[in-house]
Order: sequence, then C-alpha cells, then structure tokens
Amino acid sequence: MRIDIITVIPELLESPLSHSIMKRARDKGLLEVHLHHLRQWAVNEYGQVDDYQYGGGAGMVMMPEPLAKAIEALSQNTQYDEIIYMTPDGATFNQATANQLSMKQNLLIICGHYKGIDQRIRDHFVTREISIGDYVLSGGELAAAIVVDAIGRLLPGVLNDETSALFDSFQDNLLAPPVYTRPADFRGWKVPDILLSGDLKKIEEWRYEQAVQRTTERKPDLLKD
Repeated sequence: MRIDIITVIPELLESPLSHSIMKRARDKGLLEVHLHHLRQWAVNEYGQVDDYQYGGGAGMVMMPEPLAKAIEALSQNTQYDEIIYMTPDGATFNQATANQLSMKQNLLIICGHYKGIDQRIRDHFVTREISIGDYVLSGGELAAAIVVDAIGRLLPGVLNDETSALFDSFQDNLLAPPVYTRPADFRGWKVPDILLSGDLKKIEEWRYEQAVQRTTERKPDLLKD
C-alpha cells in the first residue's frame, strides 16, 4: 500500500510513522508513506499557501491553487483509490472504515490547517472526509497519523501474528475482553481460573461473554449495529 500525505508541517508526522509497527510495515515494504510539503506548490516566493477568508472572520484558509497543484502533480504518477481530507466535520473514523481503507492500494491524505481548506478543493478533488472525533486539533497531521496507523497494522504481514488484529476492540462491534499475563497470582490478585484451565472452547466462550458485558457497560451503542 502507498499513502501520500500533503501537509504544511511534515515534521509532525515523521516520528509517529517511523517507529514500532509502522516502522516494521515500512521496513518490510508492505507500506509506503510519502510526506509532501504543501509549500512546494506555494503561490509566491514567500511560500504562501493560505489567505484571508471571503466574507470576513477570524482565521486563515488554505488556498485552492497550491492544493490543486499538489493533488494534480501527485496524481500524475499515482492513481488514488481515495483522496481523503482530515476535517472535524467529516465522517467519524472507526474500525469498519479502517478495514475498508486497508483493502485499497493508493491513498492521498490532505491535512487541513488554520480554518481549513477552500471548499472548492473539497467539492472537486476530495472523495472522502474523515474526522477522528468531535473536537478540533491545530491541524490534520496528528489525525492523519492515527488513520495511517490504524490502516497500516491491518495489512497482511505487518503484525507478527496476523490473527491478532481480528480480535481487537471494535472488530465485530465488540470491545476486547480483559487480558492477563504472568504471574498468575500478583499481590493476591489472581487470574480467572478459566484462563488457566486449558479448555480452549470454554475460554473462548468466557472471552465472548466478557466482551459482550464490557461493551454493554461501556459502549452500548456498538451493540445496536
């Protein structure tokens, strides 16, 4: 998979995408992530990519010309399955969306900044708009890093145990059950006997019951789906 990201602050993305599972994915050649500084396509020698908004109001808006040039230049070499804009008013990102996007080959992500991007770019280039929650960040870079991480770990061969992702929270609309490791008795706090029984069928039944109970208590809205 290839993911291109257009940003005015590429430094914010370099560290999150250069460690742990994302580093492993890139080192294995399973995921390519390319950062593109929007100021390469600035409208003048000063690197301008934003301007005042029509109609007045506080805050600057990312201009259409640099973004259009960036998207068109990158599209000359790559055919994108989705051009994604990270924005607070987009569809809320969830595991189902991560699953869908992990099946794509090429993605282009636009990181908003300031008061956002000119609406004409959204109307004529963007194919999907994504939000990571009902709050506002300083820019779309951290949100983009979250999306890339959630997608990247699902790619076949990235995780050491490929079945691991299938049992994450939100797969099948359930939260993951409680997990335990050694020692079996820590300060008198013991691991449930069922997990030490060796009876795999009963263990799976227990885990399912715990997942349903946890989901009911903490995120009952997931059960509606």
